[in-house]
Amino acid sequence: MKYSIRKIIFPAAGMGTRFLPATKATPKEMLTVVDKPMIQYGVEEALASGMDDIIMITGRGKRAIEDHFDISAELEASLHAAGKDELYQNVSHVARMASIAYVRQKEALGLGHAVLCGAPWVGDECFGVSLADELMISNVPVMKQLRDAHEKTGFSVVALARVPGSDVSKYGIVDVKKEEDGVFQLRGMVEKPQEADAPSNLAMIGRYVFTPRLFDFLEQGKVGVGGELQLTDAMNELAKVEPVYGVVVDAERFDAGNPLGFLIANLTLGLRHEKYGELLKQHLKTL
Repeated sequence: MKYSIRKIIFPAAGMGTRFLPATKATPKEMLTVVDKPMIQYGVEEALASGMDDIIMITGRGKRAIEDHFDISAELEASLHAAGKDELYQNVSHVARMASIAYVRQKEALGLGHAVLCGAPWVGDECFGVSLADELMISNVPVMKQLRDAHEKTGFSVVALARVPGSDVSKYGIVDVKKEEDGVFQLRGMVEKPQEADAPSNLAMIGRYVFTPRLFDFLEQGKVGVGGELQLTDAMNELAKVEPVYGVVVDAERFDAGNPLGFLIANLTLGLRHEKYGELLKQHLKTL
């Protein structure tokens, strides 16, 4: 059975403690990679994948996200009157690129809880989940790669990447049941295992497509590691009752959710920027 997916959840309620003090008053998702906020990369990826019904899960201090995607009539009028056409087009495009519903996660109860907050807006449809601080650059948008795999299988699909054994303890690692034509059927997932205990070197990397049955297990409210509602736990339960698949996605990935990865993303993408890239390259040669 095939499904068409338009809805996608962006969990964006975290406090961004790894970026303090920068995130004391600025949401982590609004930190800029070269010339636009992290969250905008994720929204653009979703739209390019045909997912234009966006549910943003936010918390206290996240109003800047809503303002960023809202229309600023005074700013647009000022830029237009000043003849700053390129800036006007950029600002206008952001405000009109998507219609977004904002849902408040009132308590920091984990990623699983953040996804569950979107359930009333998703209903009984299949849906995507995107963690915007996992910045992915690809010819075919990663969410479209997952959507295509989902439409072939009819079930949940997780984005995967192969990681060095020394890094498996940083990720959720999947246990593979079987593989066919590049699509892995998953037996289960283990959250941040030690290298000796890891069932594979295939890591989940922050992009998912789920059937609505996932909510059945999130709603059970079983508390996991850290006293939080863990998405991985619900996925393990889901895999017991229906197939869950994974695909190694074709993308360049930056873990922009930590300061070093964020700096690497800025440097790498900055060097490719058509306006600033050559100037940045020349400056780096002087260091």
